[in-house]
Amino acid sequence: MAVMAALALLVVGAMALVDAISGEPEQKGPVTSGTPSGEDGGGGGGGGDPSPSRNATASVPQSAVPLVIRVTGQPTTVVVRVADAQGKVLTNGQLGTGDILQYDEAPLQVVAFNGGSLQVTIYGKEQPRKPNGQRGQWFVGERSS
Repeated sequence: MAVMAALALLVVGAMALVDAISGEPEQKGPVTSGTPSGEDGGGGGGGGDPSPSRNATASVPQSAVPLVIRVTGQPTTVVVRVADAQGKVLTNGQLGTGDILQYDEAPLQVVAFNGGSLQVTIYGKEQPRKPNGQRGQWFVGERSS
């Protein structure tokens, strides 16, 4: 099981690098928030969509949310993919300081070029911080009952 998870993270990392080099960001799904300055802010009602949302923390207990990413350091490139055979890209782009992404689905694979810039919370549990300037990787499994 651990070998499969490590292999999956390696594949995600390679795919993220290829995406970053090719310059073809596929930013679908999440809404970034936390920058009160006049940046776009996105339109984005979530309705019944399992995509990430910005206001779910108000209505859903934090421990029930599979993944919350907060950029607390310098801007960094983040790739979030569904961890299945299709590997649908939910986020692939640079996030700025103060941005928050929240995902209401799992399993997910997360790669950040600078893992030290992020505060990652999985099912309400804050993950150990990564060293600043080093790549960070996380896996969000399906919640067991």
